[in-house]
Amino acid sequence: MTLVDRDRRCILSWKVVWERSQEVIQTMVDEAPKAQWYFSDGLDVYASLWYHLGRYAVSEGKTDTFAVEADNAELRHYLARLARSSRCFSRCPFALACAIRLLVYHYNHRQLKKRLYPKYTFHIIDFVHPLI
Repeated sequence: MTLVDRDRRCILSWKVVWERSQEVIQTMVDEAPKAQWYFSDGLDVYASLWYHLGRYAVSEGKTDTFAVEADNAELRHYLARLARSSRCFSRCPFALACAIRLLVYHYNHRQLKKRLYPKYTFHIIDFVHPLI
């Protein structure tokens, strides 16, 4: 699960979960920076959350959730563990969480750099530090 800032296209919060429950989603909302608006798909759980003085709305189509859908596609693209394939999956949730944490760190740095310099192209590999 991911919580995304639509303006900066950065991943604000994420969790490795097997199903979307109210407790997990509320924890993500509590840990992320506060926002004025929260948008989601039509899952009933989202309507019962507390949004810290922000407003919640169900998105009509993909107009308000395109950023999170695009970032989820980026995660599946860069991490084979998240690809929808039966051969590439993590057996260890801790290893998956570590891989996602590393990717989100570099992905957010790239997104912020793209906002500063929109004419230049940046790839995630440009932000990964060499091990030697």
